[in-house]
Amino acid sequence: MGILLAELATQLGAQLRGDGALEITGVAAPERAGPGDLSFVAERKYLKLLESARPGALLISVTDAGHFDGNALIVDNPHVAFARAANLLFPPEVMPHGIHASASVDSMATVAPTAWVGPLAVVEAHAIVEAGAYIGPGCYVGESTRVGSRTRLVERVSVLHHCVVGEDCIVWPGVVIGSDGFGYARDGARWVKVPQLGRVVIGRNVEIGANTTVDRGAIDDTVIGDGVKIDNLVQVAHNVRIGENTAIAGCVGIAGSAVIGRRCALGGQVGVAGHLEITDDVTVLGTSLVASSITKPGVYSSSIKAEPAELWRRNAARLRKLDEMADRLRRIEKQIEEISGRIHSEPD
Repeated sequence: MGILLAELATQLGAQLRGDGALEITGVAAPERAGPGDLSFVAERKYLKLLESARPGALLISVTDAGHFDGNALIVDNPHVAFARAANLLFPPEVMPHGIHASASVDSMATVAPTAWVGPLAVVEAHAIVEAGAYIGPGCYVGESTRVGSRTRLVERVSVLHHCVVGEDCIVWPGVVIGSDGFGYARDGARWVKVPQLGRVVIGRNVEIGANTTVDRGAIDDTVIGDGVKIDNLVQVAHNVRIGENTAIAGCVGIAGSAVIGRRCALGGQVGVAGHLEITDDVTVLGTSLVASSITKPGVYSSSIKAEPAELWRRNAARLRKLDEMADRLRRIEKQIEEISGRIHSEPD
């Protein structure tokens, strides 16, 4: 079932140019789009992709609209409009209600009538599963944990005891929320485990990618704010606090008690040391190491891009001699100053 282009324009608040009676039945990348597809270009340079294809309609910005002569929906932000259009064309499936026969739900747990607890899922005592929540196959909801309304634990997700997952969240397979943080006290040659007594508290509209781990706090809670988006294979250590609408790409590691502000973005494989703060509106580029607090908004990087191996080896060899080269430079500068002083002190 499709949507007429004119109706789509109304739903998106877009300016329609072209055939409003065209039925849009799908979405596609610009270079592969066909006559019934909607596509988008976020920047003018991507218009060249349309040389090999002709979409039924294109989402395009006001500034770029003059460079495309086909059916168009003209919007301020084509990427955001595309996301909304895709949701209209492919609405979420209606979730079932009830408790699967193979699920294990403790008699002291509370499961809303419109929630679903799937095959082989476990819901422990005093847990609360709110209206419209979806607990997928093989999921575990620990004692006194709350899963908010319309939140989806897709499958094989573990939310351990006394944690909170807010409303409208999506948590993908393999995620573990509320495992013990890495807390140990040194006693001579031995390590003594420090009990992890805090919780994990996750806000509304949060998405957490597959196989990510979020550790519970040692004493205070680990907190993930509203609207945060976390990719796959991310480690969030105990007592970390992540501000609203921050996005974190895959393989990021955030050490204990780090505080990350609102609207930040951390690229892939960024490492964040513990007990520091990153202010609001900071972007850290991929593979960077954040070893001290960042107090000013902006874009930060500490990574070295890949280069030919021979060039890297030469530069690495020079780096090892950096102290020696700095000493030589200081000696040369001192000699130049002495020679210059003698020249200026000699009578004309």
